[in-house]
Amino acid sequence: MGEMRIDVFFTSDDRKKSLMRDVEHGLTSRPKTLLPKYFYDAVGSELFEQITELPEYYLTRTESQLLSSVARTTISRVCPEEVIELGSGSSTKAKVVLEPAYATGRLSSYIPFDVSESALTMAAEELTQEYPSLNIHGIVGDFETDLDKIPPPNGRRLLLLLGSTIGNLNADSRHKFLTAMRAILGPEDALLLGVDLVKSVDMLHAAYNDKLGITAAFNRNILAVLNRELGANFNPDEFQHYAFYNPSSARVEMHLIPYVKQIVAIESLCLSIEIQPNESIWTESSYKFTRESTVTMLETAGFSLKDWSTDSDEQVGLVLATPQQR
Repeated sequence: MGEMRIDVFFTSDDRKKSLMRDVEHGLTSRPKTLLPKYFYDAVGSELFEQITELPEYYLTRTESQLLSSVARTTISRVCPEEVIELGSGSSTKAKVVLEPAYATGRLSSYIPFDVSESALTMAAEELTQEYPSLNIHGIVGDFETDLDKIPPPNGRRLLLLLGSTIGNLNADSRHKFLTAMRAILGPEDALLLGVDLVKSVDMLHAAYNDKLGITAAFNRNILAVLNRELGANFNPDEFQHYAFYNPSSARVEMHLIPYVKQIVAIESLCLSIEIQPNESIWTESSYKFTRESTVTMLETAGFSLKDWSTDSDEQVGLVLATPQQR
């Protein structure tokens, strides 16, 4: 029988301190910003699940289908003894890879890494039933700062970063993150990276401005998070959801814009801020990639492209990369 273990390196107190620091910095900056990782409280996570099922939102279902089509080939090329998944959540995506890896008889460990201890624990308990001989070592941490908490390797590794999570980071943060990933991989290990590709503006606009308004509710919910956790007094209904594609930066931007001037107190920070109708709170960037920009991003962080796969409509990509030999 395999063993299950959960190590916690990012507690609720750590999250609160991080939230306070990031909110104070973001809301006193120009432009005002909030980090998208704070979307995902219980309500936000449920709203995001609804978004993934919308007809306008192509990313989740298209990547899932693509992952299913490349999983066996990827496993046969890498032959992993460990699978690590960053931002694992419920581990639904990882199962597509774990199934053929487990069937080889070589896979000994799955290491899910997520900020949510409850999500990790639920997923790990389920996986122990499905894969009884698999060791599951969950890591609760912030993957931008805690990758060094992942245990030393015990065989060849396949590292998963799916869902175009990399696209929520700007160029400097992407480079830092990929460099940290490179540091935990050996010469025979591999990274399977999901990227959202540049596509028509109409398709992107529809995906981030769905007709049911679920993305708008998801965006406004970050203000409810601040109300609950920091004692702020935002009125989310007083803010307009605004999302658009910025072609010069190859990114979709999400903003919250007040209909009228807002004066907001944030009790935990002893802070009062004023937001005019002609300014916004920038809540998310979702960068889109081409093959060329993906290769450049990987190579500057010490990776070499080994395989490039897209769906038939070239909406999303899955990239298999290996550490460059030093």
